[in-house]
Amino acid sequence: MAQFTVYRNKNPQTSSAVPFLLDVQNDLLNDLETRVVVPLRPTSAMKGRTLRSLMPVLEIEGEPYILLTPHMAGIPRGELGAAVTQLETRRFEIIAAIDFLLTGI
Repeated sequence: MAQFTVYRNKNPQTSSAVPFLLDVQNDLLNDLETRVVVPLRPTSAMKGRTLRSLMPVLEIEGEPYILLTPHMAGIPRGELGAAVTQLETRRFEIIAAIDFLLTGI
């Protein structure tokens, strides 16, 4: 498991609305049975305006997805589907969104 890897959401109850999950947990904690993830939802499914500093838009498989930072959660590792892509290049933007959620800055 690697931080900033995007995985398919294999949960049949939520995968149509949230097809991808972004792993944001540090790799030093790979031995834990859980991973902290942030759901990714297609921008086309979002209604209204979003605060980009909290919910940045990230491209996955050529399509725009919004990072639902306020929905960040821990899930069992076994609930992650196949790895799709790596977003290490967007590291600072992702961490800034999480920091904004936690500290408001």
